[in-house]
Amino acid sequence: MLIRFETANFRSMLDPVELSMVAVDRDRAEAHPVPNLGESLLPVAAIFGPNASGKSNVIAAITWLRVAVRESLRMWDDEIPVEPFAFGEGPGRPSEFTIESVISGVRFEYMVELDRQAVRYEALLHYPEKKRRRIFEREGSQFKLQRGLGSISGTRNLLTPRTLALSIARRFDEPVVSDFADWLLAAQTLGLPPRRPRGPQYRTARSTMRWFEEEPGGDQMPLPGLEEAGVLFQADRAQALALLRLADLGIDDVLIDQYVVAHPDGPRTQRRVRLVHRTANEKAPLDFAAESEGTRTWFHLIGPVLAALKAGSVLLFDELDASLHPTLSMQLLRLFHDPDTNPKGAQLVFTSHDTTLLNHLNRDEVWLTEKAEDAVTRLGALAEYAGERVRKSQNLEKAYLHGRFGALPDVDRTEFLRARGLIG
Repeated sequence: MLIRFETANFRSMLDPVELSMVAVDRDRAEAHPVPNLGESLLPVAAIFGPNASGKSNVIAAITWLRVAVRESLRMWDDEIPVEPFAFGEGPGRPSEFTIESVISGVRFEYMVELDRQAVRYEALLHYPEKKRRRIFEREGSQFKLQRGLGSISGTRNLLTPRTLALSIARRFDEPVVSDFADWLLAAQTLGLPPRRPRGPQYRTARSTMRWFEEEPGGDQMPLPGLEEAGVLFQADRAQALALLRLADLGIDDVLIDQYVVAHPDGPRTQRRVRLVHRTANEKAPLDFAAESEGTRTWFHLIGPVLAALKAGSVLLFDELDASLHPTLSMQLLRLFHDPDTNPKGAQLVFTSHDTTLLNHLNRDEVWLTEKAEDAVTRLGALAEYAGERVRKSQNLEKAYLHGRFGALPDVDRTEFLRARGLIG
């Protein structure tokens, strides 16, 4: 499970910002106790704030680090595609990323500092029996390994100034490294578009279609979207269909078949999805394009959600409210909150403008972004807003909309009215 993530000098975040999944209120079913950590971790974190305040950049920063580990060995030949803060000292400073997680009861910490030219510092640490031990550490051209990890010593020979050591070391199948790397690579991102052609492509999970193609009891295969992490699953069509019916109770089944389309080079066969609807007297399949936008969106979400719940991985979702009806957003939160549907500690981190969701979130699950006059994003925990602990019984939606926590748009119509000639 994710413990915390910190970044500095990435997009609109110049100064360090931290997102923590450590529970403030541990005495509730949603919080997952981690004995070796001495804390409980949250399954959900929601980021609220005005437009252009940097909410999406928090999601993008975690995603950037995941993509970096996956691609640096193959893609970073000429330049590191990092995105520093564009103003002031930002372009001249390295960007920094730190992520902590707990895997099979052991805490891991991964840190990297880099700019466009080189990786300046990188380290992977773990805490077996609560004692900090270095797995590897790299500063400039110096590379140090924990004693007894000769199996990844080949990392040193393949290391270049623009390659992450973790990208190399994970390929040697040393469990203490691959366990962490697989956990990070298993994270999925939804709703975040690619930033630029030469930058990292924020690829989302594989299609939901696969969940309906495999029958229960079939052979195991890589979990859709998590092939590189090597996470295997056994398809559960019943679970996928049950989730689909949450969006439209009239859906009876899903058909995946083939049809022939005309092509200049001759007829071609393509696959299609049709949802079978039932009425009082009959059943009929409808083309997927004929479904409502909400139903189509929920269908595409089923695969990533089931993948996260089965693997106990992290699902990152930018602008949840732009994709889902509030009722479905609430159902999604319930899937991650409920220990029965989320026994492996999967986590959902999302951004939203939908303040009604605050009624379904605890105070320690809410984070707020604001952009200062210097265009720098600030990220703060609502649970301890401005140094004052927010009451557990506080009506979060009402307090937020009344400006109790800031992070609201500063609406000033003066310039628009002046441009329209309505005021002098």
